[in-house]
Amino acid sequence: MVSFIVDNEKIRKVRALFISDVHLGMKTIQLGRLLDFLKKHDAEMIYLVGDIVDGWRLQKKWRWPSEYNELAQILLDKAANGTRVIYLPGNHDEFMREYLGTYFGEIEFVDRAIHTSLQGQTYLVIHGDQFDVVVRHAKWLAHVGDWAYNFALRTNIVINWGRRRMGFSYWSLSAWAKNKVKGAVSIMGRFEEALAYEAKQTGVDGVICGHIHHADINNNHGVQYINTGDWVESCTAIAETVEGQFELIKWTQTPKKPLKRERRRIRRAKK
Repeated sequence: MVSFIVDNEKIRKVRALFISDVHLGMKTIQLGRLLDFLKKHDAEMIYLVGDIVDGWRLQKKWRWPSEYNELAQILLDKAANGTRVIYLPGNHDEFMREYLGTYFGEIEFVDRAIHTSLQGQTYLVIHGDQFDVVVRHAKWLAHVGDWAYNFALRTNIVINWGRRRMGFSYWSLSAWAKNKVKGAVSIMGRFEEALAYEAKQTGVDGVICGHIHHADINNNHGVQYINTGDWVESCTAIAETVEGQFELIKWTQTPKKPLKRERRRIRRAKK
């Protein structure tokens, strides 16, 4: 259970990758870093643990730049070349749940999965919105929370513009609120407890989920709780190494932008 920052040019082989909460459709996502991360990791299994596509956002305003197609192509290519890719829809891409039990290319759609580690431990893999009381019983409130989260992200742009001019590092208003506001901390605690209880009921050793955009690995509730985090701000994922250890990865590498001449060549090639 190592938490670390990866920043290198080498392709790393891992047994499994767990990625969630990309939110394609939101303007503020860190898609460039995710593309770079996937290009530099070779996995036997990739679990897409929900909210990869943000249907709530796309329903309000359609936005699908070419980078989204690049992400889809990378995943399809990996699946075609032998990587097992499993898509577990969340609440923002719940429309994908209509396709549970089917395949798109070689990508399998399921509601939940059981992952067996190299060490023989079993993990329930699920997005987690199914155990979020607000999402289940007050969906309108979940939409209000989504609006507030996006407002915080837009506010972050202004705040961090000022911080950069003063020489300070990036600071997240939404992450601060999650960690400091008692109600938010309590909700996260209850979410962890509910997922841990479901893991116990399922008869597995742990649970791997997403949903709350707070990456973590802990044993606070009697089973191992692993949360993948997100690619909106934190740029985190979970990897099972070839030795069978679970690691929380924070990807800080900023992909190099192509030179102007190369960008013109790419645009001409697309025409």
